[in-house]
Amino acid sequence: MKKSILIFYFLLLYALLEMFWWGTVVIRLQPERMAMIMGEGAVFLFLLGVGAYFIHASIKKEDKLHEQQQNFLLSVTHELKSPLAAIKLSLQTIVKRDLERQMQLSLINNSLKDIERLDDLVENMLLATKIESKTYSFPKEDFDFSDLVTKITDRLQVHSCGCEQIIKSHIQQGINIEGDKFALSSVVTNLVENAVKYSGPCAEITVELCQNGGKPRLTVADKGLGIPDSEKMHIFDKFYRVGDENVRKSKGTGLGLFIVKEVLQNHDADISVKDNVPHGAIFEVTFN
Repeated sequence: MKKSILIFYFLLLYALLEMFWWGTVVIRLQPERMAMIMGEGAVFLFLLGVGAYFIHASIKKEDKLHEQQQNFLLSVTHELKSPLAAIKLSLQTIVKRDLERQMQLSLINNSLKDIERLDDLVENMLLATKIESKTYSFPKEDFDFSDLVTKITDRLQVHSCGCEQIIKSHIQQGINIEGDKFALSSVVTNLVENAVKYSGPCAEITVELCQNGGKPRLTVADKGLGIPDSEKMHIFDKFYRVGDENVRKSKGTGLGLFIVKEVLQNHDADISVKDNVPHGAIFEVTFN
């Protein structure tokens, strides 16, 4: 990509030098045409500058997208290898050692949790691909959203912090909505997993579902580092992740919030992000 930028600037410089050289030659031969040449030269410079600006912006955007895609591939590789390594170690331990029944069950349960994590990752990538290619139809049905949120928070509770309960849920029962159950489960999972991921170890996370003016409202609040105002408009972009890629420690693919935005748009729902006090972020989803 840097080579393309260098070639572009070389051609731009060559065009400018050629223009000034030919302009000088014509003025020397026909001095009376200087005003016309100066005017046409100014128009040419203006158009060349505008074109150069947009081409440069396009190249930089492509370069940034290429970098994000590379980071995505590295993140996916890491996300796949970690649970696979844990599953392999657990199974090898069961096979090679004569363990008590309780210890075997514990290792098997840990492996099942890692398999669920892998399943979530694969489903995220498939859903993002289908959404972007516009091949996903969002089949809708009437279902119990309260039950869905409860099951997801209970499942992620185990992944969050050993034996401590860090996800505090306040879920009003009996809230039904019409929508794509599979896609909306991905929305809830991504929001809660993001809150866990970007919070400190065993930090408190709050998940609340209630009726607000007759409209279902889901709120996920964490006490992590929060999101700078300058990045709030970008966090729903595909592959975008908050912070510097070179020093980031948190795992992720940059697909979660992209999926959240796209799914909610197809359900006539709104999402907003604001600062938590004293620190952290609050994501609020309102169904219309």
